[in-house]
Amino acid sequence: MRKQNIHNLIWFCILISFCNYGQIKNSSSEIIAFYNVENLFDTIDDPDTFDENYTLKGLYNYSSENYKEKIEKTAQVISEIGASLSNKEPVLVGLAEIENNSVLQDLILSKKLENVKYEVIHKDSPDHRGIDVALLYRPNIFFPVNYEFLELKLWNELGERLYTRDVLYVQGVLDGDEIHLFVNHWPSRRGGKTKSQPKRIKAAYLVNQKVHEILAQESEAKILVLGDFNDDPFDQSIKAILSGNKDHRKNSEPLFFNPMQSMFKKGMNTLAYRDGINLFDQILISKSLLKSSCSSDGYHYVRSGIYNPLYLINMTGRFSGYPKRSFSGQKYDGGYSDHFPVYIELAK
Repeated sequence: MRKQNIHNLIWFCILISFCNYGQIKNSSSEIIAFYNVENLFDTIDDPDTFDENYTLKGLYNYSSENYKEKIEKTAQVISEIGASLSNKEPVLVGLAEIENNSVLQDLILSKKLENVKYEVIHKDSPDHRGIDVALLYRPNIFFPVNYEFLELKLWNELGERLYTRDVLYVQGVLDGDEIHLFVNHWPSRRGGKTKSQPKRIKAAYLVNQKVHEILAQESEAKILVLGDFNDDPFDQSIKAILSGNKDHRKNSEPLFFNPMQSMFKKGMNTLAYRDGINLFDQILISKSLLKSSCSSDGYHYVRSGIYNPLYLINMTGRFSGYPKRSFSGQKYDGGYSDHFPVYIELAK
């Protein structure tokens, strides 16, 4: 009974997300998205990372044909995020679970994206799995002024270094508007939520410190923090630390507006695991991007959404209602990702 109830809830979430975050077109708007693409690996064995499973001889029997299909399917999704609102591809796309720059080049040169002329910001991180974050941007409208990879330093109980993803910070100009953007993929819940929580709390403090540095220079800076946080909107790392208060007093104004809080309250999700649903993929928006705070000629926040058309969803079987993932069990499954993308719309 419990499993059936969870499946019914997931389907309800899907319907709600289609209805509430509607398809109103705005020709002057731009879409900013985040997508955990689920292990976008090539088939070449890198001796410095644990990528052996993503080769022809590995666990998934991952072939060149599989890789090409994975690239094209990922490109298809990216090309469609928010297209019904802006009539064009997203101006900025934060990505997680990217193996290297080579797969990013294959992605932006794919059939669905080659005409967009995306450019890439990326660096190999020290993550033990060999996965990184990255940013795609349309250079005709966004110009990166500065970027930095913030290293998250973690140790285990024995004092041994734990290697994980960097946080990508980008300062740039979006059609005349200065934007600060953070792309995150925080440590997983491996070992359990409670045991792993301090790692994500430390990631939250890392981003929070940089945000305060920015605000010290410009109190009305326009800032976006997006990513797969491996925590939900009401968990401590997100609500209390990252989006916390400007001066850390209980009744002071929060640093960020998180539109995913209301989605999560309604039961919406970007992933499912063991018949539970989560909304780990989020985009937090500084109050300076809300319409009441913006100058008339600057960009302001319009809406947010989860991009989950039916083709991204398992329709039948044990995982009915879950994202249609690329890898499951011991095989390449031919899906898209185990996460749905999220996005926001900004308009002038």
